[in-house]
Amino acid sequence: MMGETGAEASIGHRQRPDGKPANRCRHSESFDFFRAWLANPLRVASIVPSSSQLALAITREISAATGPVLELGPGTGVFTRALLARGVAERDIVLVESGSEFTVKLRQQFAKAQLHEMDAASLRSAEIFDERKAGAVVSGLPLLSMSPRKVASILRGAFHQLRHDGALYQFTYGPRCPVPRRLLDRLGLKAVRISTTYTNLPPASVYRITRRKALS
Repeated sequence: MMGETGAEASIGHRQRPDGKPANRCRHSESFDFFRAWLANPLRVASIVPSSSQLALAITREISAATGPVLELGPGTGVFTRALLARGVAERDIVLVESGSEFTVKLRQQFAKAQLHEMDAASLRSAEIFDERKAGAVVSGLPLLSMSPRKVASILRGAFHQLRHDGALYQFTYGPRCPVPRRLLDRLGLKAVRISTTYTNLPPASVYRITRRKALS
């Protein structure tokens, strides 16, 4: 069996602020996620949270040097903990979550992070950063269950909040990029698959989406 990297160990064995072990936290998160899926299957799109392996994959290119990180759809905080394990300061993490069933616990777990309870489609008009912009965007949003119009609004807003040299990291359970090529071209973006995680349930791929030219 392969040994854990430092980030894997941090994610796998991290304790809650209240001292409860991480495995108990994961069981609780799975139950919360399942309840959220029952209430709104299209918005949540999966019956279980993302695995720690997927969290490692989607945050692999991010570090403390990246600067502020904008996370869309953090849910139970699996990717958020991976960002912390990568060295991103909690105060440099901005969480955008529309599900009230998740925001209460996110505020408890990540008290120093900035949390906005809002629809990510409204990002373009949101005042999230002052002078700085995000160095990366990590998205846990189920883009495949959204209309192309909403996906376009999310991408426009995300790249409005992102530095010109920054990247958006998006995972998908589908066989190809969840943003259609026609939409990428219209927005002046390009997507590259950077990882596939077969141990996730279901298997998932991670895409890095960057600018090809300035957005209109």
